[in-house]
Amino acid sequence: MAARPSPHEPRLPPVYRTAEIRSLEKQHAGDDLMERAGEAAASVATAMLADRPGRVVVLAGPGNNGGDGFVLARLLRAAFHDVVVVFLGDAARLPSDAARAHAAFIAAGGATQPEPPASSPALIVDALFGLGFDRTLPEAHAHWVRWANAQASPTLSLDIPTGLRADTGIATAPAIRADATATFIGLKPGLLTAEGPDLCGTISVHGLGLDAPSSSAGQGHLLEWAAVSTRLPEAFARHVNAVHKGTFGTLGVIGGRSGMLGAVLLAGRAALRCGAGKVRVGFVADDVPGVDPLTPELMLTTATQVLDAGADVWVVGCGMGAEDAAREALRRTLDDKGALVIDADALNVLADDAKLRRAVRSRDGATIVTPHPAEAARLLRSTVAAVQRDRLAAAESIAHELRAHVVLKGAGTVIAHPDGRFDINGSGNPGLAFAGSGDVLAGMIGACLAQNADPVAAARIGVCLHGAAADALVARGDGPIGIRGAELADAARDLLNRAAATPRERRLG
Repeated sequence: MAARPSPHEPRLPPVYRTAEIRSLEKQHAGDDLMERAGEAAASVATAMLADRPGRVVVLAGPGNNGGDGFVLARLLRAAFHDVVVVFLGDAARLPSDAARAHAAFIAAGGATQPEPPASSPALIVDALFGLGFDRTLPEAHAHWVRWANAQASPTLSLDIPTGLRADTGIATAPAIRADATATFIGLKPGLLTAEGPDLCGTISVHGLGLDAPSSSAGQGHLLEWAAVSTRLPEAFARHVNAVHKGTFGTLGVIGGRSGMLGAVLLAGRAALRCGAGKVRVGFVADDVPGVDPLTPELMLTTATQVLDAGADVWVVGCGMGAEDAAREALRRTLDDKGALVIDADALNVLADDAKLRRAVRSRDGATIVTPHPAEAARLLRSTVAAVQRDRLAAAESIAHELRAHVVLKGAGTVIAHPDGRFDINGSGNPGLAFAGSGDVLAGMIGACLAQNADPVAAARIGVCLHGAAADALVARGDGPIGIRGAELADAARDLLNRAAATPRERRLG
């Protein structure tokens, strides 16, 4: 059973799998949800039209998604819009709610036609296939999708773009490329991860008047910096004067084999900029630099010396390699009771060693693992393609096996917690796709743990901050092309300081 969120956690938008949405729909079967969905979608369509003249073309499918489209079409016609509904099927075989919506549309003077018009419309509404669709499109409907994607007109999808799977974010070609998606009741994982963000356009959520539960087993949340930043651990605010560097934690960062020294330095620099009180960097390589000229506050030495000295929190794996020294460094951090972030090469070592995986599972301290899809595939003894086909399920499988918090990186980073909860990150942009980006993220998460964030909060803050920092760089014109690790860490520090400031400090600033 999933743990109940603390009342002190940020209020994050919920994310529901299809089965959870179906359960909610069943509980409210008498509430005429289709009429409410059509009304909500019609308001979005009206805003997208923005008084532009022209025809609205509604592509209506043979199920309840098509029923939503018929409601929208009826309401737009009543508001004196020129509406054409393209429908290919037997109205008598529609589900009961969709059949009533079709009948109401026809009774109001509407009509359907079997093919899209030749001229380009002012707006296309995709009401073909919704949540339950998980197969190849029939050719007639595939033709409509290709037609819609070829138009210069904006497209609004109802609930989810046709061809996109609601639980995974995997699309079957051809899939609608929407400019906007009006989704109903709540967000779905497929809108937010994998191919979803590229297909959905601007997403609006319409609750349809349902009181969706705030917590249920397996329920997820969307991470948005505006919400996550309101609940930073108290240590980030620096309100207490009687403190010292130890108050904000000692972080040990282990990695850096020969030729890969920069990875562990990126992690250490990011950790300092995100508030860790003291950062010791331990190199697996023999050629340990005497000082980091860009961040001389970092204490640089060998991995063995840092492990012998101890730390409150560990980050292990950045540029570490897979040699015996790396394996021994990972084993020693696993034996320590401090919170641990396992990243990069340490994950590859872990994937090849069943004994080390058992050690992760039996740890007393909190563990966060941060794989990209290839590393996740190795941990699961699977393939990258299989991981990407269901990113949420892959992250949850690793979390279950390792009894760890799992950050599966990529478009719509997925965080799976061992208690069954999950998060999908809503911040970030393609500028994060550079060598070293993951090292910066590991350092950010380590800094959060060092400042007494629990592992759920540390994973959420680190991941969302990482993306928000990239968004801030793009907003000021410093990305997405050519973002570097140092810029990302500096932008993250700026965001943390703004979020941690008291109301008075914000006014004075």
